[in-house]
Formats: sequence, C-alpha cells, structure tokens
Amino acid sequence: MIKVSIVGGSGYTGGDLLRILLFHPGVEIQQVTSERHAGKLVSSLHPNLRKICRLKFSAVTELEPCDVLFLGLPHGQMMNRLAEFEQLAGMLVDLSADFRLHDNAAYETWYGKTHACPEQLDSFVYGIAELHREQLKGAKRISGAGCNATATILALHPLYQAGVVESAVVEVKAGSSQGGNAVSEGSHHPERSGAVRSYKPTAHRHLGEIQQELGADNIHFSATSIEMVRGILATCHVFLNQDLQEKDIWKLYRGAYGDEPFIRIVKERSGIHRYPEPKILAGSNYCDIGFERDPTSNRLVVISALDNLMKGAAGQAVQAFNIAMGFAETTGLEFPGLHP
Repeated sequence: MIKVSIVGGSGYTGGDLLRILLFHPGVEIQQVTSERHAGKLVSSLHPNLRKICRLKFSAVTELEPCDVLFLGLPHGQMMNRLAEFEQLAGMLVDLSADFRLHDNAAYETWYGKTHACPEQLDSFVYGIAELHREQLKGAKRISGAGCNATATILALHPLYQAGVVESAVVEVKAGSSQGGNAVSEGSHHPERSGAVRSYKPTAHRHLGEIQQELGADNIHFSATSIEMVRGILATCHVFLNQDLQEKDIWKLYRGAYGDEPFIRIVKERSGIHRYPEPKILAGSNYCDIGFERDPTSNRLVVISALDNLMKGAAGQAVQAFNIAMGFAETTGLEFPGLHP
C-alpha cells in the first residue's frame, strides 16, 4: 500500500481528495493536516465522511514521512516549503498555482510577483493527463491544473493541435465552490443568491496556463460567477482559419479523445442534455465536450463542462497520481455523476 498524506485537507478540494483516496485500493491515508483544525475529527469538516474516516487533523509540524504528499495549501505557500516537503515524501502532487507555469516571466506577469524558486518551475509536470500522459509516468513532481484552465484547454486542444484556429473567445460560468470555503462578502447568501456576476472579464490568471498549454496567445478569456455550487461551463467561440464542416470537426475530436477514459463527446440531436451540462457531472472526473458549427460564419462554438472540484482539481490530481504510480488510470474515479 502507498502511504499518502494530504497537506491542507480542510477545504472542499481536500474533502474530495479524501473521498476518492479512502476508497482507492492501493492507498493508505496516513495523515491529513489543517492548521486551524488540528486535533478535530476530519468528519467535523467533511460530514459526508462520517463513519468512513476516523482520522483527526494534524498540524503540518506533525507530518511524518510518507510515500506521497498531496498539497492543497493556499497559493504562494508551497513554493516556500518545497525542500521541506521533499524531505518527507518521494512524490509531491501540488494543487496550488505555484508550479503550473514553467517560466518565471510568465509567473510574474500573471501573479504580479517573483517566484520563490524559479529554477524549479519547469521541474513539475502539468497535470492534465490528456496532454501529458507520457511525462506523468514515473513523475515525482506534479502540478494540478487550474479548473477554468482545464475546461478551456480540453475544449480547445484538438483545434489548436490541428492549427485551425484564427482566434478564440472563451466565457466560463463557474460555481461558488471555486472560491473555496472561506467566508467573504461575495459568498454572503443575499449577495450570492440569484447572482450572475462577472468577476474577471479580462486578465484572469488561468489564461497564462491556457496560453502555455495551447502554445498560443490568440485566446481571450472571461469568467462569470453564477448560482451553482459545483461546476464549470466553458463556452468557446472559435473563429476558424479553414472552412471545416462538422464531419471534419468530429474527426479532430475523435482523433484526440477517442480513447480517453474521462472525455466524453456530447452532441445529441434533441433533448435538454444535447450539450454538456455541469449538473450531471457533480462528483465525477469526466469532462463533457460538445460543439456546433455556425452555418453563417467561420465561428465554431465549443462547449465543455466539468466539476471544478473533481476534473478541475482533486479528481484530476488522483488521475495524474494513478499514472505516475502505475495504477490503472481510472482507479478510484469511476463514479459517473448524478442525474437528476
């Protein structure tokens, strides 16, 4: 059994990591840390794990050596403690933004500060399995991708890989859990309920990841917060540089994702679920992708949906971990979501 500890396990992503790994046949969870809640039962913060997890939160200073550390610390903390954590575990899976970008100049552009250890930026494998499966095999340092970035990259990757994009405009609608479990003015129920709030119409930090992974700067990105807890819906308006028909687009997506266990191409002729829908993906590691060609212009609309806490965070991290450790990629991740 592989001994795993979770650093920063009190948040929503930490809760989903626990939920997955508790039922992973090759994993033993050794410790879960939380500075604010050390000594409390894990199930006091994650009540869905009552009678399933009897662990108590530990302080980070109480961490013992293990095989793998999943790190769910706030952005900016992991980079200052990299050497400390590497002394404790042979493999690190970082879910923060600290090592997503491979270039310090890009990090400074998108995060407004210098990275604490810029020489280590390109030592982490960016954890989208569909793009980096070979690099993930045997990897000792993995960085989880941003949730908005994941939805966008997976939606657009086949088109950019084929070189058929003139430009793209992406609008993401995101659920409230993307903001974490810290209370804020924006999360106050009278302010949040019924809201459709644009919170980052330009210069969203995840755009740096999108540009890096797609190798392009002709992408424009906006984000809107809506009244949904889990989920992301990315609507991508892609302006093509070639006159592709739907059968050509089908061929591109099937070629890129036909064998992928967690990508589903969704395009029905009728029904309310003929396009991707975040609601039915809650709790799952799937990303659903659909598209529709505009018959009056060179515009292709690509729609992707995922659960931001799963395929956008915890599930994707476990998928990358499975590949790195030689497990079947789908281990612990087979839950299909709920309907209705």
